[in-house]
Amino acid sequence: MMKKNQAAIAYTIVGHDLAAHLFHVSVTVAAPAEGGQIFALPAWIPGSYMIREFSRNIVRIRAESKGEPVELTKLDKHSWQAAPLADRRASLTVHYEVYAWDLSVRAAHLDQNHGFFNGTSVFLRVLGQEEQPHVVDIQRPDHEAAQNWRVATSLPELKAKRYGFGTYIASNYDELIDHPVEQGDFALATFKAHGVPHDIVITGRVPNLDLARLSADLKKICETQIAFFEPKTKKAPMDRYVFMTMAVGDGYGGLEHRASTALICNRNDLPTTSAKNKDISDGYLQYLGLCSHEYFHTWNVKRIKPAAFAPYNLQVENYSPLLWLFEGFTSYYDDLMLVRAGLIAEPAYFKLLGKTVGSVLRGSGRTKQSVADSSFDAWGKYYRQDENAPNAIISYYTKGSLIGLALDLSIRAKTGGEKSLDDVMRTLWQRYGRDFYTGGGRGVTPAEAEALFDEISGGRFKAFFDKYIRGTEDLPLAKLLVPFGVKYNDERKSSKPSFDANLGRDGNDCKLSAVHENGAAHRAGLSAGDILIAVDGLRITATNLDNLLSRYSVGDTVEVHAFRRDELMTFNLTLQGDRIPGITLTLEQAGKKTTGPLRPSAS
Repeated sequence: MMKKNQAAIAYTIVGHDLAAHLFHVSVTVAAPAEGGQIFALPAWIPGSYMIREFSRNIVRIRAESKGEPVELTKLDKHSWQAAPLADRRASLTVHYEVYAWDLSVRAAHLDQNHGFFNGTSVFLRVLGQEEQPHVVDIQRPDHEAAQNWRVATSLPELKAKRYGFGTYIASNYDELIDHPVEQGDFALATFKAHGVPHDIVITGRVPNLDLARLSADLKKICETQIAFFEPKTKKAPMDRYVFMTMAVGDGYGGLEHRASTALICNRNDLPTTSAKNKDISDGYLQYLGLCSHEYFHTWNVKRIKPAAFAPYNLQVENYSPLLWLFEGFTSYYDDLMLVRAGLIAEPAYFKLLGKTVGSVLRGSGRTKQSVADSSFDAWGKYYRQDENAPNAIISYYTKGSLIGLALDLSIRAKTGGEKSLDDVMRTLWQRYGRDFYTGGGRGVTPAEAEALFDEISGGRFKAFFDKYIRGTEDLPLAKLLVPFGVKYNDERKSSKPSFDANLGRDGNDCKLSAVHENGAAHRAGLSAGDILIAVDGLRITATNLDNLLSRYSVGDTVEVHAFRRDELMTFNLTLQGDRIPGITLTLEQAGKKTTGPLRPSAS
């Protein structure tokens, strides 16, 4: 990887104080810029579209050369410049401490149980030298708790042994920060998918973890997706892949990388060897869907990229109107791949799909924001949601997944089943993704993405884009599903009395987390954040509102007492029917095999 006489950017990182959650990091530059080397820490991490200001976690920072201090000047919130060195042949080293106490997939976390970091949180970028090889020495913490720790990462080993502390290498800075690292006494299993080794790493206490079942199920998902993009060669785009999961009492999330994914889940969602019933539980199904989603990103967003992300600018927002394709289509295929892999049957898939449709139809924000705008505004709206989000925004994940379904059905109908969305994805892969890292690939523009649907189908999709992607109309799913033998049922429980608000809890109190526009709570004057105290003089708790309202009918008026801040207020509320969509999808003939998206297209 390194050319002869080519100097690498060299890092060391070690858990310096586990109880204080501090990583000590150093970066050595063999040939610093003559005018004074500039260093910068990214402001965001690819895949999570929000400015996170990782530099705020740098506790101390200093520079030295040949054992002597070098002045560092802070240029802005995430950049520093070292003073020019008198000896131009001397190297420059910057030492700094990073506070790591963010238990998520986005940043860094360190304590006596494990250490985890994304490169964007801990590795300063050496401006002007990003294309140099980058070597990192991951050192074992000098702490009794860390003596049995191992290292899990998809970073290529330089002198380190697999799962061991030592040196790892990346061809450039972009590669360095795209391989998160887990350290700890984790559970480990390995399987091969079409010849490529895949590691499963589980951190956290999970009694009776069934790694054999998890390996078998993930193998099916991975092989299905590899064959999806490369049906002839079944060649994966990576030499090795790592699923790393932090199991906790309550948590959910994932973040994709080019050869790995960082996940967080509820430990009870993972399979157990003590289970007598081997059916897939709802929690395990959710976890497998998460794994499927992040693995699909290996192709769609890590290699097939929007033009705005090629390359990333890690210091500012990178705006793109295409997240409905990159996140939405990935959300469409994540559960679909579970069916094609044979892990769930059609009824289970239709149930998941019905829930997605219902979630999209629930909020009035879908009538105000298009998925193209939602994509573009992800930085300021989707990732910064407040209590008014259901009334103001649409998710490019959920509606984007339904757009994927609608386009899939439309292409299949136009071509008599000869073409489908599968063909669009494979063409995107062949033109923009397959050679992205090896052949100087580029990202896809919005115009190129839109034109591809016309090319594959032989039809015209501009009206579709204007209505459902750039516009805010609801997708005609019921009509699109008919030719494929799938019935769309809307079973809204309008007879159930409701406040039409999202409920949360504040201790044992019931708290309004969101009030839906033109719903009963809104019309009565209630607001998000109000603590509900009583309805017609009877106490409301965090769990009993449905039972209290069961004694009333739609149209009845009730007196509601609530605290807003520390002031007690009274509201007269007219109960309305529950407007939560109850969407179900069923095959019209039991046992009939749909020719729709559950089956790959003929090509």
